[in-house]
Amino acid sequence: MPRPDHPVLPDWTPGAVAILSTVGEGAHAIPVSTGLRASDRLVLLALAGRRRSLAHLRAEPRVALTILSEGDVAVTVHGVCEVVADPMEISDRVCAVALEVVRIQDHGQPRFEIESGVGWRWTDPEAEERDRQVRAELALIASRLVG
Repeated sequence: MPRPDHPVLPDWTPGAVAILSTVGEGAHAIPVSTGLRASDRLVLLALAGRRRSLAHLRAEPRVALTILSEGDVAVTVHGVCEVVADPMEISDRVCAVALEVVRIQDHGQPRFEIESGVGWRWTDPEAEERDRQVRAELALIASRLVG
């Protein structure tokens, strides 16, 4: 159950780099920038179909997603993943994954404030456009999943 002081997912900056951590044998962590807050208890991600993380979460769906973003967002979301589009319509190389939130761990403290997340930008205009299209499709998937 989430802590009473943080019962729902916070909003974060679109494109914020988060860390997706898998569990169990072969557990590892990767940066992801496609995290989309779909509802108070659901996050959607797009992962490349060739990613080891995707194969691993198919076998062991429990994950943690750590989000550090401007607006003083510092949380780790624990939950269970399910592939909901394999592949996504926008690309046969990308899959959509739904992370159902089980617990939200709030790392915020009154002694500090998160002013920004990882600073990054696209250097390839085509990759930037594909990212925009992937995010748009994730938003459509979110609207179908949450009504």
